Amino acid sequence: MFKEILIALQAYGKAHQFIKQHKLLKWILIPGLLYLILFMISMYYFGKTSNLFIEWLSLKTGLKAWLDGMNDGFLGFLFTIGGFFLWIIQMLFYFSLFKYVWLILGSPVFAYLSEKTAAIIEGKDYPFSFQQLGKDIIRGIKLALRNSLWQTVYALSILFLSVIPVIGWMTPILAILVECYYYGFSMLDYSMERHKKSAAESIYYIGQHKGLAIGNGLVFYIMHMVPFIGWVFAPAYAVVAATLSIYPLKQSTNE
Repeated sequence: MFKEILIALQAYGKAHQFIKQHKLLKWILIPGLLYLILFMISMYYFGKTSNLFIEWLSLKTGLKAWLDGMNDGFLGFLFTIGGFFLWIIQMLFYFSLFKYVWLILGSPVFAYLSEKTAAIIEGKDYPFSFQQLGKDIIRGIKLALRNSLWQTVYALSILFLSVIPVIGWMTPILAILVECYYYGFSMLDYSMERHKKSAAESIYYIGQHKGLAIGNGLVFYIMHMVPFIGWVFAPAYAVVAATLSIYPLKQSTNE
C-alpha cells in the first residue's frame, strides 16, 4: 500500500508538468474557479451550522449544565477538546457532501480531462461522443451516490466515537483517511471506465489498490490548506494525477 501511496503522491508533480507541457490550463481554471466560489459559500454556512449543532447538543443533553455544576477545570478542558473534534468531524462530513455534489456537477469536465490525459500518454485518439459522455456522467453519478452512502455510514460511526473523551481525539485522522479514499476512488474510476471495467470491477480493482486512492485524496486535501489557489487547482489536478498514477502500476503488474 505504501508503494501505491508514493506513486499517487508523485503523480501530482507529474500532473503539474503534464498540464503545463500540453497546455491544459484552461480545463483547470474554468471548473476550478467555479469550485472556489461554491466551496467558500458552502463552508461558511457549514461552519455556522456546526457551531449551532454543538451548542444545541450541549443544552439538550444537559452536558453544559452538568459541567458548570461540576466546576472541574480538567473535565471541562476534556469536553472542550471533544467539542472541537466534533466540530472538525462535522466539517469533514459537510465537505464530503459538498464533494459529491461537485463530482456530479463536474463529471463532464473530469471525464474529458482523464480521457485527454490518457490520449496524450498512449498516443491515440479517443473520439468525442455525446453518447459516451452521457454514459460517463451516469456512471459517475451512480458511483458518487454509492460512495456517499457508504461514507455517510462510516462518518456517522466516527461521529459517535468523536464524543468519547481521549478516544475521540483520533477520529479526525480516521475521518480524513476515509475521505481521502473515497475521493481518490472517484478520480480513479474515470480511468477504470475507459479501460472498459464495469462498476463492480472498478470497485474491486480500487479496493485492491487502496494506496492509489488514499494518496490521491490526501494531496487533494493538502492542497486545500493553501487558500484560494489550492482550492482552484485541487479538483482538476486530482483527475490528471489519478490518470497518471494508473500507468506505473499497470506496467509493474500487467493489469
